[in-house]
Amino acid sequence: NQADMQQGLDGVKLALKVLNEYYAKEDKAHTAGSGAGSSIIGLLEVVESDFSKDLAEIETTEETAAAEYERQTKDNAVEKTTKTKDVEHKTKESVDLDKESAELKTDREQVQAELDAVLEYLEKIHKECDEVAETYADRKARHEAEIA
Repeated sequence: NQADMQQGLDGVKLALKVLNEYYAKEDKAHTAGSGAGSSIIGLLEVVESDFSKDLAEIETTEETAAAEYERQTKDNAVEKTTKTKDVEHKTKESVDLDKESAELKTDREQVQAELDAVLEYLEKIHKECDEVAETYADRKARHEAEIA
């Protein structure tokens, strides 16, 4: 956690400050173990360095994650808008095609009714106007009927 890391780093810096001030004093009330103090200060400086590095990594990771989140959010918004518009256009196209299909179906029914009427009239005309050649059997039968 970034806040915990920052708090830890601040604590280590404060400890380093206090220890450096203590070991830097000239008038010490007691004998200070300067060898132990320098090793403790060295250890705390390594801890400070590690905390600083870890804090920088956490901040970088969080900034990267936030930027990625923002980018993904924008991409999702654009994609949603695009898909919404696609749905609107496809819905409109579907309605238009349904309307056109209904018109064409009506037109086809009207044309079929006209065609049926024309074919019926043509058949009636053929019956009235076409001359059918008489077959041999018909002529023979008619001829025999005349003779008899």
